[in-house]
Parts: sequence; structure tokens; C-alpha cells
Amino acid sequence: MDYYVYILASQPHGTLYIGVTNDLVRRVYEHREGLADGFTKRHRVKRLVYFEQYADVERALQREKTLKHWKRDWKIALIEDENPQWIDLWDGLSG
Repeated sequence: MDYYVYILASQPHGTLYIGVTNDLVRRVYEHREGLADGFTKRHRVKRLVYFEQYADVERALQREKTLKHWKRDWKIALIEDENPQWIDLWDGLSG
């Protein structure tokens, strides 16, 4: 089974959310449709801007914790290194 650490954004350089899941398509869909109560629903954080794939759940959970403790500037640099235009990666997953 694969695990994913992902970053959602409300807009380019907007509010960020970091999560981990074993089903990226399902989880991002839940965020986009407002089915996931909490932070992302309250702040309208729906744009998938970054993700990493792991075969080991422990490594994925550790990476999520690490990223959550990073400074905001570091998170933005990570996103922009892979996705400089902050394109919503959802279309590539769902299509």
C-alpha cells in the first residue's frame, strides 16, 4: 500500500494544510467537496499543490510531522520547487 503526504492551499501563497493519507484521490476529493470537517473546510483550502508518495506508513507520518514543523517560507519553497505556478494537481489525479 502507498501513503501520501500532501499540501493543500487556499490559493497561491495562501493558507496551507499538510496531511497524510493512503488514498490521495479520495482524501483530496473530501477536502474539495467540504466533506472533511475542520480546518480545510473552515478556511476553504482545496487546491492540491504538492504531494510525496511513500511505501512505508511510518516514513509518511514522520515526513508529515517534519513538514508541519517547518517554517512557512520553507514550505513555500518546497511547493515552488516542484510546482512554481501553484497549479492544482487535482486534475492530474482525478482525470
